[in-house]
Amino acid sequence: MRQGTHERGLKQSIDWHLIGVYLVLVLIGWVNIYASIHSSGPSSIFDWSFRSGKQFIWILTAFGLAGLVLFVIPAQTWESGSLLFYLGVAFLLVLVIFVSKDVKGSHSWFELGPVKFQPAEISKISTSLLLASLMSRQGFRLSRMRDFGYAALVVGVPMLIILAESETGSALVYVGFLFVLYREGMSGWVLAGIGLVILLFILTLTASPYASILVLMGIISLVNAFRFRDGIRWWLAVCLPLLVVFAFFPSVIVLKIKPIYILLMLCAGLIPWAVVYGYRKRNSFLILSAGVLVAGVLLVYSTDFIFNNVLQDHQRKRIEVLLGMKDDPAGVGYNVNQSLIAIGSGGFVGKGFLNGTQTTYGFVPEQSTDFIFCTVGEEWGFLGSALVVLLYVFLVYRIIRDAEQCREQFTRIYGYCVASCIFMHLFINIGMTIGLMPVIGIPLPLLSYGGSSLWAFTLLIFIFIALYRQEKKYF
Repeated sequence: MRQGTHERGLKQSIDWHLIGVYLVLVLIGWVNIYASIHSSGPSSIFDWSFRSGKQFIWILTAFGLAGLVLFVIPAQTWESGSLLFYLGVAFLLVLVIFVSKDVKGSHSWFELGPVKFQPAEISKISTSLLLASLMSRQGFRLSRMRDFGYAALVVGVPMLIILAESETGSALVYVGFLFVLYREGMSGWVLAGIGLVILLFILTLTASPYASILVLMGIISLVNAFRFRDGIRWWLAVCLPLLVVFAFFPSVIVLKIKPIYILLMLCAGLIPWAVVYGYRKRNSFLILSAGVLVAGVLLVYSTDFIFNNVLQDHQRKRIEVLLGMKDDPAGVGYNVNQSLIAIGSGGFVGKGFLNGTQTTYGFVPEQSTDFIFCTVGEEWGFLGSALVVLLYVFLVYRIIRDAEQCREQFTRIYGYCVASCIFMHLFINIGMTIGLMPVIGIPLPLLSYGGSSLWAFTLLIFIFIALYRQEKKYF
């Protein structure tokens, strides 16, 4: 890294605001872990035979790791050793599938006596480091298909292995790396395409293939109409009027043909027309639109197969409950219902520390891990919940702010990776506790009980602080 001739001290070179919010969140997590299990009988918050005492040990060791990263390990090591670190973690991800015990259908934990270790947590760090190293190389361009393929491979390999472990929640976090790629030049159409896939999948499950294809054709029509004047001539003049007719008249009485068949015939006619017209006008976007239409129709008619044959039974049930396709308050929906009761009963200011009834009597399963936010909501109310969310927002904002100030591209990209991982955990976990996301088992960063999670997020954050310090150390 580039260095000047004058060296700044610790006060000027370290982002103490970032360390401060980290410490506050860790403290809030520890206190709420104790609140979630205090009715089980721990003599104090330091009782090591219970989770609050064990978490205190994890916190102390995490502080030791933070000091090691910040003051002992040279910052340059993280970039130079990123490939070796990535390969080592990938090996552990594969190994754990074969040597671990089945825990609720998942094979993702190493057991070393009383200590459990989940390599999926560390994989976020190794992936972030190698992705930053790859994308900061001279001449790397995401617009080039080969380079984009390399980046996709770095992210996709651990994600697929983690999916093979049946750790859907941990794998879903990797979607956050799309924000990093977007910051570094990936087209926004990729993000739009992913959003369209999700929309079509949900529409097909909850409505019908007819509704999905109708929406797909309408979106493609509008995008082409606004993007190209040539597109107006046929997307608006031919396609949209027919879509409106089908939308308001769900059956064609005269021909006695179901609307879905007419839509498919319309697609079959428009696709070759769009390819020929786009080629003649040298309009590649129009040709791409035809490809999207084909892919969208294939996805719509593959949704049923994916849902019933690819997803596991517990995943299907959670999605059905989330989308309102089934009501199962005593089964799959139990956790979410109890979670909503706990958070809602907290009101504006909460019931007070150790006074939460849902928490005290253990109505919410996994309340010290995946559902720790319920304890915050019940005992500290809306104010406490809002404070926790604002602390996370400040944490992500501060990381992005520092990343944008960095001269070194490696540090900037790694910072965005850290922010994306934290955001995805925050979005999925809190969304899960308030019924906006399926229950997929993912910890709330720095708050949930667990050594693997706490260590991983501590390393993730303090590696960035160390890299940022190296940049600000000299001027």
